[in-house]
Amino acid sequence: MRHRRVADLMTPNAVTVQRGTLFREIARLLDEYDITAVPVVDDDGRPVGVVSEADLLRRQLSKAGAATAEAIMTSPAVVARPGWSVVEAARTMEQRKVKRLPVVDDSGRLIGVISRSDLVQLFLRRDRAIQEEILEEVLTRTLGVAPSAVTVAVTDGTVTLIGALERRSLVPIAVRLCESVDGVIEVIDRLTFERDDLSLDDASRGDAVQDRGAPDGIARSGQPAPEPG
Repeated sequence: MRHRRVADLMTPNAVTVQRGTLFREIARLLDEYDITAVPVVDDDGRPVGVVSEADLLRRQLSKAGAATAEAIMTSPAVVARPGWSVVEAARTMEQRKVKRLPVVDDSGRLIGVISRSDLVQLFLRRDRAIQEEILEEVLTRTLGVAPSAVTVAVTDGTVTLIGALERRSLVPIAVRLCESVDGVIEVIDRLTFERDDLSLDDASRGDAVQDRGAPDGIARSGQPAPEPG
């Protein structure tokens, strides 16, 4: 499975300002491009800070008069790398209490910006795309499960798994892998198993599964059918 990275979701060619950009010009750019913050870069294109709407409001309330980006920016800039996972980016935003991150390359130069709204796009993936990734990448390629063994239904990001896996130990693995697919909000587990390989008496239980009288000869995940009396 290939999880989305910052490079996949970031906005390239980000709007930037210089240290000497005036307050009024910064406000105009935020309004024109409908953004909440703008990176401040040096002459080499490296972020040295960020000016946000909050920074502008604080400056306005202070009645300090005209100001430049350098005077009102939050510095140093909290940045992200293009190879970061979306989880790393989201965690950094949460920890540093910011809504967007300048993205820099190995030399520290700005190559884009990723925002909370970009991350939200993951949860707007079409259900069909999620279903195909689970069937092809998770079940078939990763777990080696035949496509006919499990039915995958996806509705508004909620995944329902129905079917039988060969071994009980595969059930929680399949659920975890599906939960990690981009755009998945919840996984409903209705999987069963053919062999309880987590039992101490694996061999005997494996034979018993065939004679328990459970529907279709399959024991339900986590709830093996009782032995006949």
